[in-house]
Amino acid sequence: MTNVVRRLRESRGLSQGQLALELRVSRQTVNAIETGRYLPSLPLAFAIARYFGRPIEEIFHDDERD
Repeated sequence: MTNVVRRLRESRGLSQGQLALELRVSRQTVNAIETGRYLPSLPLAFAIARYFGRPIEEIFHDDERD
């Protein structure tokens, strides 16, 4: 599973800490999501998608899809 959370966060000029505050998670959680070490829960994945105004499928990608 890959994601574009880092790119979206940086495009808004946010630090990991700022995004973490918006999502009500730790900065370490944001870092782990961005580096692929942690797969967010479904509610958190939806919160990320809502925050960035993008469909969840646009943010999180299955590595095995065509």
